[in-house]
Amino acid sequence: MKIDSLSSFVRFSQNTRHTPAPPNTTPARGRRPDSPHQADLPTRIADYDTVAMATQLEPREPGALGPPPDARRPAVAVRGVTRRFPRRRGQPLTAVQDVSFTIATREIVAIVGPSGAGKTTLLELVCGLQQPDLGQVIAEPAALMPQRDLLLPWLDARDNAGLALRLAGRSRPAARLEAGPLLEVLGLAGFERTRPAELSGGMRQRVAFARTLLSGRPLLCLDEPFGALDAITRMELQTWLSDVLTHEPRTVLLVTHDVEEALVLADRLLVLSPRPGRVVAEFQIPVARPRPRTNPELVELRTKVLEALR
Repeated sequence: MKIDSLSSFVRFSQNTRHTPAPPNTTPARGRRPDSPHQADLPTRIADYDTVAMATQLEPREPGALGPPPDARRPAVAVRGVTRRFPRRRGQPLTAVQDVSFTIATREIVAIVGPSGAGKTTLLELVCGLQQPDLGQVIAEPAALMPQRDLLLPWLDARDNAGLALRLAGRSRPAARLEAGPLLEVLGLAGFERTRPAELSGGMRQRVAFARTLLSGRPLLCLDEPFGALDAITRMELQTWLSDVLTHEPRTVLLVTHDVEEALVLADRLLVLSPRPGRVVAEFQIPVARPRPRTNPELVELRTKVLEALR
């Protein structure tokens, strides 16, 4: 697969900063079409609200560059964060408690932990989709790739990938023009006009990843991106994503249940305790990417991570 052309195509995405959408608000979706092609953009996305909020960006000229990322400050700083959810009866449910960590610019950090430990809650806090009850979250504008791909079934791959651009007010032809070459780079040449029902699970995830990249956000938050795939497809896409991130470094916060996936993709790994989630261990991954899964250091580190999870 040809990766080099990705550099010239999405480099503006790495360096463009956007104002994050205000928390607990619904992004504008009902604007009047400014071209006949925009009339088919749904005015209400219903189940797709989370993706819409996390990928919303402000209108801009194609190829417009923002200031370069400041490598001296962290891209993400989570400080003493606690998040509680009210319940009809009894005490509020504490999802995460007193969590602190930072992520450097263009660093890949993975979070692993048992189900219900608050991993997705942390992602949504970083994306600004939730607010902490205690503590502070400071983060670059983020794009969220949720567990399900949430592709719109009535749009083809090219229109699904360009959805963030459409929400920003870009015309349908302009969004297609920008999404088409990226889909080709991501291995979907010939499937640009294919609808989600006709795509394999791995192809759908690539379309979702293209949509995440085209949001133009400097921070990518990936929530179990390959969790619903079979083991063979999952390993193939892990290798694929590792290659993409090697050629196009991005700041990434990855949530996964798969320890091996975290070790293959991340620079650093955080282990959460059972609910309420707390950071109970941190591991630096010393092996350069791409990493063979059978590397002795990774095998030894996997054992240590599993012990920390227990």
